[in-house]
Amino acid sequence: MAETVPLWWEPADGLVVRDRRGGRYHAYTPDLLCTRPLALPQELSEKASRAERAIRNLSSGPGAQRLGGIARFLLRSEAIASSMIEGIAPSPGQVALAELAQDEDVRGFSDQARLVANNITVLRRASQDLVDADLVTVDDVVTLHSALLPDDRHHGLRDVQNWIGGSNWNPLDAEFVPPASDQVHPLMADLVSYLNGSAHGPLIQAGILHAQFETIHPFTDGNGRVGRSLIHTVLARRGLAPGTVLPISLVLSTLSDRYVDGLTAYRYIGDPLSDDATVGITTWLETFVDAASIAAEHAGRLATDLEELHAEWSTRLRAHRSALGLRGEPRAGSATSKILHYLPEAPVMTAKTVQRILGVSFPPARAALEELADAHILARKSVEKGTTGYLAREVLDLVGLAERRLASTRFDTRISPPSRPAPARPD
Repeated sequence: MAETVPLWWEPADGLVVRDRRGGRYHAYTPDLLCTRPLALPQELSEKASRAERAIRNLSSGPGAQRLGGIARFLLRSEAIASSMIEGIAPSPGQVALAELAQDEDVRGFSDQARLVANNITVLRRASQDLVDADLVTVDDVVTLHSALLPDDRHHGLRDVQNWIGGSNWNPLDAEFVPPASDQVHPLMADLVSYLNGSAHGPLIQAGILHAQFETIHPFTDGNGRVGRSLIHTVLARRGLAPGTVLPISLVLSTLSDRYVDGLTAYRYIGDPLSDDATVGITTWLETFVDAASIAAEHAGRLATDLEELHAEWSTRLRAHRSALGLRGEPRAGSATSKILHYLPEAPVMTAKTVQRILGVSFPPARAALEELADAHILARKSVEKGTTGYLAREVLDLVGLAERRLASTRFDTRISPPSRPAPARPD
């Protein structure tokens, strides 16, 4: 049964007197997931089912393909956190330029943008490795941690006690003390066994696994980043959100008070079938499912916005071509037509980009970009001496607006402004 274990803290030598404290503290040890019974209220089960249907619709409804292309930009905030960036965060446009610089010689972006772009790449690759694995192991989670925190001094599962809140020097006044270090390995082995199974629905599984991971707190640093990544791992492995990144972690970050209260409630004491345990787990899962529903709603809104933008582009392009005496629709297999398809995924391009992704020569690549710029679909920008970049600013603006909404405690910036760093409002 879940319990708090009394332990004794021995003070370290060399500290000043006020920090040199020893004494009794209590570390929390949760029940194992694979053997813990779980009884959910019918109302919560129905709410989770509705949220799962909304998430699945993101992969099959209008705009699904374009949302999949733009999904990585929703990792921007996570990548900023992973980069430990302080101050003004780089805009989606800066990050897109920095991503392009991973394959081409371009300039015009900050060092912060480069850090974020690099971390987006790491996040995507590391997360996909877990999604593709036949069975996820504890070592796989450790590898994910190392990828997300490459400069951390303490890779691997912790062999020391950690804690949240209180003093930096001892856990005596901590807000929460995770399990003792000798419990970390068996608890993590149980956690990955639960991840590899399907005892519960995908959304319930993701919520329980995230709360259990944050409760174990198996690393000395970076637990939040790994825990958020594991949400996407579960949803993708279960086929619920295979082609997109659902911004649940952004919503949970905005609902920070509910998030902390929910995790605290999850950490019941005693019999897992007791009323207190049921209420605690339900409180957490209500928060998690609500966050998933909000994330799905706003991802769907972004998909709709992208679909409407693509229709507007088609109208502009027809008008431009008609004014030149050309047929309104470009040929289906033309570079112009294909670029329109790729813009959500690659909102910053050069002729070299088009050559690389479409396999065409320079002249048709440059001609197609110029045509789209003349039709006011792309904007020209010098990105290197002698190299012109072409930006789909409206795509980048939609990403920025979506992130601003997700940072508002009312998820509507007309009612409440962003409560945490978010892109500036587009001009």
